Amino acid sequence: MSNYATDFYTWTQTQAQALRAKDWAAVDIEHVAEEIADLGQSIENAIDSQLIRILFHLLKLREDPGSRARRGWMVSIDDGRERITRHLRRNPGLRHRPEERLPDAYRQARRRAALALGRPLTAFPESCPWPVAQVLDEDFWPEAQP
Repeated sequence: MSNYATDFYTWTQTQAQALRAKDWAAVDIEHVAEEIADLGQSIENAIDSQLIRILFHLLKLREDPGSRARRGWMVSIDDGRERITRHLRRNPGLRHRPEERLPDAYRQARRRAALALGRPLTAFPESCPWPVAQVLDEDFWPEAQP
């Protein structure tokens, strides 16, 4: 059996082969279980990251409507929405993840938007001004704030 710590790729291939062959004695149960749990966590992290990115760009659209970067922000938002939709379609057990993570994701996006636009944090709403359904709605674009 390949060593998990020194040659991860070969270890994964050996483990997959052992599982397919139902060679239970060759399966490194502890590490296989750890890697499966990590896969689930990576999907959660991907959803969180996309949600932060979407909120970051939504805030910039709202607060800096005259920017020449506007189209790029919209493309980024569209891509993030599609990625979250794809993750949720394949992983219905995570369907509530965006709603659960919205407050923390907004906190991070708000801070980044303030830094990116060179504005004080207080220039942005303290809590997310949009419900998660609107944030993920492919037809939603925020109105510029006066």
